[in-house]
Amino acid sequence: MTGRKHTVQPIDKTRSDRLIQELDHDPYRSGLKLTEPTRCPDCGAVFHHGHWTWGDAPEEADEALCPACLRVRDRVPAGFLTVGGEFFREHRDEILQLIHHTIEHERAEHPLKRLMGTEEREDRVIFAFTDPHVVRGVGHALHSAYKGDLDFQYQDGDIMLRATWTR
Repeated sequence: MTGRKHTVQPIDKTRSDRLIQELDHDPYRSGLKLTEPTRCPDCGAVFHHGHWTWGDAPEEADEALCPACLRVRDRVPAGFLTVGGEFFREHRDEILQLIHHTIEHERAEHPLKRLMGTEEREDRVIFAFTDPHVVRGVGHALHSAYKGDLDFQYQDGDIMLRATWTR
């Protein structure tokens, strides 16, 4: 495989150089400055002070789809997390509760960090996200709570992050 690969070792909170270096180009992040305020007609997020946030927009605000809603519309995730293994099968409900709690926490703080969908299989669940940071956040939450093996992988020239957690 020609992609970059990174396996998470036990977390050393004093070292940040072990994280994957992200690629800078994301076609869903506009290089154009939006008029402020701009409201997303689908989710209600507001572009204000240079970033998307939750809040109220004045009635005269411009409208444009936010990058997350564009990804959902186009069905183009920014990352996937696959969760599986014997431990997962034995503690499925508890692990899924942690995952959904982490996702809701991220979404409450950051409107562009959302779950796009899930694909449930007998031995694993695959989550699709609008932002690669959510993939990492959920993966690290699983690793912190349950240990196991956490693997991150970017494909060369691709902005999509694929992660796998097993135990």
